[in-house]
Amino acid sequence: MTKHLLAIDVSNTHTKIGVYADDRLIRHWRVRTEHDRTADEYGVLLLGLFAAAGASTSEIGGVIVASVVPPMNSTIDELSRTYFGQEPMHVGPGIKTGIPILYDNPREVGADRIVNSVAAYERYQDACVVVDFGTATTFDCVSRRGEYLGGVITPGLGIALDALCAKTAKLPKVELVKPPRVVGKTTVHAIQSGSIYGYVSLVDGLVDRIRGEIGADARVIATGGFAALLAPESRTIETVNEFLTLDGLRLIYRRNQ
Repeated sequence: MTKHLLAIDVSNTHTKIGVYADDRLIRHWRVRTEHDRTADEYGVLLLGLFAAAGASTSEIGGVIVASVVPPMNSTIDELSRTYFGQEPMHVGPGIKTGIPILYDNPREVGADRIVNSVAAYERYQDACVVVDFGTATTFDCVSRRGEYLGGVITPGLGIALDALCAKTAKLPKVELVKPPRVVGKTTVHAIQSGSIYGYVSLVDGLVDRIRGEIGADARVIATGGFAALLAPESRTIETVNEFLTLDGLRLIYRRNQ
């Protein structure tokens, strides 16, 4: 039986899991990241997901992890060894990524940001910007020569909306959907407009400034939980790839074989 690759992206809010057969993503799941969940609890969860997909953990021949939640690392390690019989590869110092990291301190760059940049450059082979709409929204920049140049970090849309509701006495928490117009006629529509159109304006404004520094023709790709909601309203985002991080993990794993 041909062995498959298990790619795990541990983010602050969700953990994305994908199974690759060579270059093809054949299964994927998204679960909540919970620091107090044990390796056995995650193991039972994954066993159930594999069984529901008609798959077996024995098909896994390698595991690669990108984590921005250090307390989860030992849990993921134990999960990998116990339930998949594999020593996991972590994206971090000593791993071949294929792109030079031109950060003042490369160790400060989140693993997911590097992985996204690897996947984006593999796709475009040109200067590009990755906008990742996660708990934080990150903008990661790659040069035409495939160098990681750095980026921008802003509070994520969910964090911003939560803070607005928590720090005001009368503003309600609203569903994040596109309002009927920019100028809201109700408080709910006004909050939705500010959240969606305001955030898109932030993205487009930052991309304009980034392009002014790294090249006006830099390609822009979006990923992350809010990408599908916001990208259609953006004039700078060219495409959305919800599996960009998992694809980057696959590429890095192959480069280290």
